[in-house]
Amino acid sequence: MRRLLFALLFLVLIAAAVGYMSLNAAYQGFHEPVILDFPRGTSTQTMADELAQSGVIRYSWQFLLARVINSGKRLQAGEYRFANADSPSNILDRIARGDVFFYELTVPEGSNMFDISAIVGRFDFLKPSDFLRAARDPSSIHDLAPHARTLEGYLFPASYRITRSTTVEQLCAMMTSQFRKQWHALEDPLHPQPVNETVTLASLVEKETAVPAERPMVASVYENRLRQGMALDCDPTTIYAALLDERYRGVIHRSDLNNDNAYNTYRHAGLPPGPIANPGVASLKAALDPAETNYFYFVAKADGSGGHQFSRTIEEHNLAVEHYRRAIR
Repeated sequence: MRRLLFALLFLVLIAAAVGYMSLNAAYQGFHEPVILDFPRGTSTQTMADELAQSGVIRYSWQFLLARVINSGKRLQAGEYRFANADSPSNILDRIARGDVFFYELTVPEGSNMFDISAIVGRFDFLKPSDFLRAARDPSSIHDLAPHARTLEGYLFPASYRITRSTTVEQLCAMMTSQFRKQWHALEDPLHPQPVNETVTLASLVEKETAVPAERPMVASVYENRLRQGMALDCDPTTIYAALLDERYRGVIHRSDLNNDNAYNTYRHAGLPPGPIANPGVASLKAALDPAETNYFYFVAKADGSGGHQFSRTIEEHNLAVEHYRRAIR
């Protein structure tokens, strides 16, 4: 009897040792990367079962045993991606650390909130309409820009890491937080400039040229026209006005130029009420420190460079426009 008990105890110890060793043995029972979503409140048993069923671990009991050994760790909800062979112990550590899978959302410079909503729509857990609703609420930026009508201009163009639990409000907060960081790095505290007006000018510059070296010159044209009380005649503001009215058809029509929307700078002198896009650092710098020129006009060059011909007088400008039209015929 005693021998039988010793034999059973020995077998139990062997089984325990093998089980413990298996917790540190890498396993891969899947061919394609596996993504598992563990919502808040998911039990350890459910996690173990899903990990085993997906081939991330061999047996669910391995994860349960690792959990018993590490009972002081708190498992984090979220979406996890498993692409390589790994051990149950390491997998439990990843979930305890909250090493969740991130999606990358990239916003190009010059995107407006409608463009960003379309980018947001590529993710099945975020709705474009929800993003636009959040972006139209400027309250979170009013301490910096009290006259902001929306978050347009303050949704800084960059790459952001989001998860399935990220809300549109949290996304907007990430983007405005990045704007604050960039703005405070650029502004001169000894010579403060009105934020909304500066960002609005920067957004016009951003939309008018993709050539970095030209941006201070474009800013100077608008500054010169503003000082003279001239209309800015900025095509991108006309497009933005049409977008706000949900009437933009891909090209500018005469009706768009005649549109009385406050953002249409063909009809209203001065800057529009707010930004028409979200400018990058180069355009913000240009708006904060425009070049000193006597240019009042510019037109695109026909050489495909993306550059512009700048002019001092309407006569020079008309000649440049005629040259452009002849070149593209």
